[in-house]
Amino acid sequence: MSDVGARRWWAVAALVLASMAVGFDVTILSLALPAMADDLGANNVELQWFVTSYTLVFAAGMIPAGMLGDRFGRKKVLLVALVIFGVSSLACAYATSSGVFIAGRAVLGLGGALIMPTILALLPVMFSDEERPKAIGAVAGAAMLAYPLGPILGGYLLNHFWWGSVFLINVPVVILAFLAVRAWLPESKASEAKPFDVGGLVLSSAGLAAMTYGVIQGGEKGWTDVTVLATILGGLLALVAFVLWEKRTPDPLVDLSLFRSARFTSGTMLGTVINFTMFGVLFTMPQYYQAILGTDAMGSGFRLLPMVGGLLVGVTVANRIAKAMGPKAAVGLGFALLGAALFYGATTDVGSGTGLAAAWTAAYGLGLGLALPTAMDAALGALSEDSAGVGSGVNQSIRTLGGSFGAAILGSILNSKYRGDLELDGLPEAAQDAAKDSVFGGLGVARAMESSSFADSVRSAFVGALDVVLVVSGFLGLLGVLLAVVWLPSHVGQSTPQPAESEHDAADTA
Repeated sequence: MSDVGARRWWAVAALVLASMAVGFDVTILSLALPAMADDLGANNVELQWFVTSYTLVFAAGMIPAGMLGDRFGRKKVLLVALVIFGVSSLACAYATSSGVFIAGRAVLGLGGALIMPTILALLPVMFSDEERPKAIGAVAGAAMLAYPLGPILGGYLLNHFWWGSVFLINVPVVILAFLAVRAWLPESKASEAKPFDVGGLVLSSAGLAAMTYGVIQGGEKGWTDVTVLATILGGLLALVAFVLWEKRTPDPLVDLSLFRSARFTSGTMLGTVINFTMFGVLFTMPQYYQAILGTDAMGSGFRLLPMVGGLLVGVTVANRIAKAMGPKAAVGLGFALLGAALFYGATTDVGSGTGLAAAWTAAYGLGLGLALPTAMDAALGALSEDSAGVGSGVNQSIRTLGGSFGAAILGSILNSKYRGDLELDGLPEAAQDAAKDSVFGGLGVARAMESSSFADSVRSAFVGALDVVLVVSGFLGLLGVLLAVVWLPSHVGQSTPQPAESEHDAADTA
């Protein structure tokens, strides 16, 4: 391997670290919420905003972040983003009030929004068609590895230190990522700086933020709530206005012809379906491990490792399978496997143990690893160097919104089925409300009543709801098979020149 080629793979290590920093934050906050509620005196509304402030800024910022990378240089933007992410992590760790923490979380969301589309934009610029799927697999695998590692490390820290320590996990990761990006990552940007599309920036950010907030609130308040419907409708109207604006403005933020590319559109939609099913698994299984199997948060993180192991195997062989069978068959096989695994997981009952969960989550991870890199390669491979940042921001925004819908809709299905199956006859109204709140609330009521029969009812109701969620997710896996076979092009690599010469390469030849 040449020095230039080796440097590109060292640069992937930098992107992996940056991706893990964002991934840790996705899973780690929920562990600290109970302790934060006590220490900061946070009420339920403030606790919700601890989560929502990050999510809204993250959703609203990804397309503008991609534009900044295209215009000013993706390496520069990534370095600035890592500084923002690290400093805001420190601010969150040492926050002395709910208001300070919410502000820190919002800035943290800005850092995450700058990091993720910039990482994705760099992959089609740095790598050829041959190498790009491997690089995508490495970054995707790292992001998934952060899901179980976050609870494992966070659980350990919460057992030994104060709640703010869980946010300090980001700091050494960010420092290492900063040094690695600075040393190894080539600079790249669009060949010509386009004028700022202020209207496009405002409409896209407002629409994505409103849609995301509406979906989050829908999971909390129900889908018939007037505020929820108004917020989602307002976000949808803003996105429609965004599309109309982009068609008319001479220098649009997003080239809408990108959606005429079957590679980009099918790859993005397949990635969105994956995100939808993934949130079903990641939302329900930690609850199953803790409420039904009796583990703590750290133990539930360990029990997610089979899924990550399957994923790592899948991303390792995905490129070879895509070459041997073609991308349609490779992605279709991945979706078929993850769908079958979800259906198998839906056979879980109250007496099932860790073995069944480990088997089907490992198979799910394998299917995920087979499908995700090739689907993402289809989308990213359709981007030119000039549009890589904005295109990656669009891709990431759609997939993130799909994940938010997945979490909210599947969460609503879980809650509705769980509440419907609870045996609440004879309980006081306050106890009924507490039991309906969550499986943990139900088990708390059972402990207070010293009723093993009600605890059994709570567990049975939750596992029945879990099975329904996994069946719905399994059918989404079958939808992915259909989309891959019908829509995904037979060849997803783009016929572009080799990656542009970077500032490092130029220095080598000077």
